[in-house]
Amino acid sequence: MKIPFNKTTLIGNEIEYLKEVIDSGYLHGDGPFTHKCHKLLEEKFVTKKALLTPSCTLALEMSYILCNFQPGDEVIMPSFAFVSAASSLMIHGAKPIFVDIREDTLNIDENKIEEAITPKTKAILIVHYAGVSCEMDKIMEIAKKHNLFVIEDAAQAVDSKYKGKFLGTIGDVGCFSFHGTKNVVCGEGGAIFINNPELIDRAEIVWEKGTNRKKFIRGEVDKYTWVDLGSSYVMADLLAAFLYYQLKNVDEITNRRKEIYDYYYQNLAGLEKEGLIKLPTIPSECKSNYHLFYIILPSNEIRNETLKKLKEVGIQATFHFVPLHDSPMGQKLGYEKGNLPTTEKISSCLLRLPFYNSINRDEQDYIIKNLKEILRSSH
Repeated sequence: MKIPFNKTTLIGNEIEYLKEVIDSGYLHGDGPFTHKCHKLLEEKFVTKKALLTPSCTLALEMSYILCNFQPGDEVIMPSFAFVSAASSLMIHGAKPIFVDIREDTLNIDENKIEEAITPKTKAILIVHYAGVSCEMDKIMEIAKKHNLFVIEDAAQAVDSKYKGKFLGTIGDVGCFSFHGTKNVVCGEGGAIFINNPELIDRAEIVWEKGTNRKKFIRGEVDKYTWVDLGSSYVMADLLAAFLYYQLKNVDEITNRRKEIYDYYYQNLAGLEKEGLIKLPTIPSECKSNYHLFYIILPSNEIRNETLKKLKEVGIQATFHFVPLHDSPMGQKLGYEKGNLPTTEKISSCLLRLPFYNSINRDEQDYIIKNLKEILRSSH
């Protein structure tokens, strides 16, 4: 049996929506399906303003412009994160200040944030790992106390909640991904949620290349012109059409992924009792979207050997984030191995199992059977 790590799954009528866009001749940005997506996102997830972007990376870049990061500004964030969160931050002149993560949720350790704050700190950038929320009450309390922006990297967290609130709607700005590896997809794409009302007007301008084109379209000005910083952050309507059908069925997608997640969890619980793995944690105040399923192995050697043996039987499992602080760029910022021990330990021992909407029970059984055999034989 050959089982890929990920496979994009059509939910239903995506092709019909694509055909509708092609027939209309309006394939470029800010078209009818873009407007439908914006309306759906704002109503479903209860945010003041939603804008589609070509990627989550560009949604993050937009948020950095909106927060007006300047050279020398510092932004506190986890090292256990995707590289573009930090790389695009540095493009805007700001410096990432890396903080360690919690061992249970693998999210930023909220108890280590305040000690990293300096007079140069401008914002806290959090990552909701695997669709499980950071400890938002404490983070928002710290941000309010120190007058900091909160940017939610919710790339993995569409349809996840914290204490009943959707992730990406709690901080000043939320950023999402609809990349082909995510729960809701359109190939490449993202979105930015503007929750701070003071940022909404400027967000429309930044989104439209620094122009007041949206005001022109609404008839508020007789022509549009360049008024601020910005770039081409608009998603093609062709992609928005594919995305719209997926978004309409986000609850169905989440429910399906919960079935897959629960089946893994229930059938691998024995390995955890034997001390061979550690399973994921979802705190009671969090509602996950079940973006991925990972296990933590006892050591890097066991993780790597397990990956190798799974590959030999046709199972494409993988690792995840390589710590940013221990990268060549992180070292240029003055970090070194040993600075963030939990991040380093988790990164070296984490293994992600194949997870996609169309994975079937036979495939999961094959993965579970082989994983048990590999781990028990090596113990």
